[in-house]
Amino acid sequence: MVDITVAGGQVERGEEILTDEALAFLAELQERFGARRDELLAARRERRAEVARTGRLDFLPQTREVRDDPSWRVAPAPADLTDRRVEITGPTERKMTVNALNSGANVWLADLEDANTPHWANVVGGQVNLADAVRRKVSFSAPGGKSYSLRDDGPLATIVVRPRGWHLDERHLLVGGRPMVGALVDFGLHFFHNAAELLSRGSGPYFYLPKMESHLEARLWNDVFTFAEERLGIPAGSVRATVLIETIPAAFEMEEILYELREHASGLNAGRWDYLFSLIKYFRDAGRDFVLPDRNAVTMTAPCMRAYTELLVRTCHKRGAFAMGGMAAFIPSRRNPEVNETALAKVRADKEREAGDGFDGSWVAHPDLVPICKEVFDAVLGDRPNQLDRLRDDVQVTAAQLLDVKATPGEVTEEGLRNNISVALQYLASWLGGNGAVAIFNLMEDAATAEISRSQIWQWIANEVRLDTGDVVTADLVHRIEDEELARIREALGAEAFDAAPFQAARELFETVALAEHYADFLTVPAYERID
Repeated sequence: MVDITVAGGQVERGEEILTDEALAFLAELQERFGARRDELLAARRERRAEVARTGRLDFLPQTREVRDDPSWRVAPAPADLTDRRVEITGPTERKMTVNALNSGANVWLADLEDANTPHWANVVGGQVNLADAVRRKVSFSAPGGKSYSLRDDGPLATIVVRPRGWHLDERHLLVGGRPMVGALVDFGLHFFHNAAELLSRGSGPYFYLPKMESHLEARLWNDVFTFAEERLGIPAGSVRATVLIETIPAAFEMEEILYELREHASGLNAGRWDYLFSLIKYFRDAGRDFVLPDRNAVTMTAPCMRAYTELLVRTCHKRGAFAMGGMAAFIPSRRNPEVNETALAKVRADKEREAGDGFDGSWVAHPDLVPICKEVFDAVLGDRPNQLDRLRDDVQVTAAQLLDVKATPGEVTEEGLRNNISVALQYLASWLGGNGAVAIFNLMEDAATAEISRSQIWQWIANEVRLDTGDVVTADLVHRIEDEELARIREALGAEAFDAAPFQAARELFETVALAEHYADFLTVPAYERID
């Protein structure tokens, strides 16, 4: 038996999750697959170094046969994943769990990744909430006395769990004295406790897989699924995985990723911030042709984003997989109807574009947006559950189109720089405090927001970008704006609330990942070292 050590402290009801049998299963996963994960992370670094040397990224010649073979398809979807027109995302904290299941959305993306700070209490507590949600016994009582319980007047959202990406470790669980792979912890605990229960209820163990960069990483996931099913006596093919295409190398391997997962695949998702973050990261030293304008000026209608999303729909439907649209992050305000009217019009237009392009559904971050998304997709789908019959054979996308960043309209402004700094500082302060899903300026933000914000600043400094004011973006300018924006945040929050939050630690972390000479691949890696 493989030795596993729990280095984390006690968590309420943690003994229900961290059983001897569950820990033994985790240890097996780590022993079998941990080394391959390490090899794949090394391969990422080698590939990125090659791109830095050549300035090129292209479709893989060695997998052309997979792309050219018209015969293969992914496994047919189970009944509760055939209609995914509205998916709501959010962390697995207890109130969100109840509200997401009750929201009227078809699917809840239960997020153990970008919307979750991996405090040990969150890692284990999220699994407690998932186990209760699967068994329909989750409820929540707020400090003020308000109670939240599951509805009995309509269907609940299907649960799809997003584990952490391959790059993150879990230092509170040690196998052979080394931290476990965080993705294997998140997957393994949910699968061990809930796979059989979900199947008995007519559902199954469904997952969203983030941050992958190659089909070989998808192959590793498929091997994990196959082993887990065999090990626990779960019918083969019970797992269904939807892959987030949120890195630029993965955009060149969409078909290969589906092929590797074909017995377990359900679809692909087109994100936004993480994809743009990856574009910057991969081509950060490729010159001004890869410098993006203000974050909020980059829409899904930019040429490189249109190429990416249209290729995703074509790829998915060619292989019988679902194409899922991106996030509507707006949080409706009960105090400002004018803000709502403008923002909701943008949300509707965004969902209309996705439905018109052939997507099978899309994401929202707030229950109040579920009706809008549903209405838009209802209008296109009618009585059909999806658009798998829209093959989009008209779409032909080249590598040059995927990489045509310089055609993105917009400019770099002082307002955009200030927004990046303010949002990153506010988000990181919240993340360090234990909350990875944060409402900022009427938007629900997760780690992807901070990633693109700090990456843009790093890129602007490296390329000596000039703002609309005439100022060149430098570390000194960023420091000055940090001072000003923190003063504004302090005034908005009040001195007591500001001083109680870890804004100084957030500033130090932000400067580490935005201003350092050497670019950090993921801010969540150094951030993880600063939390319990």
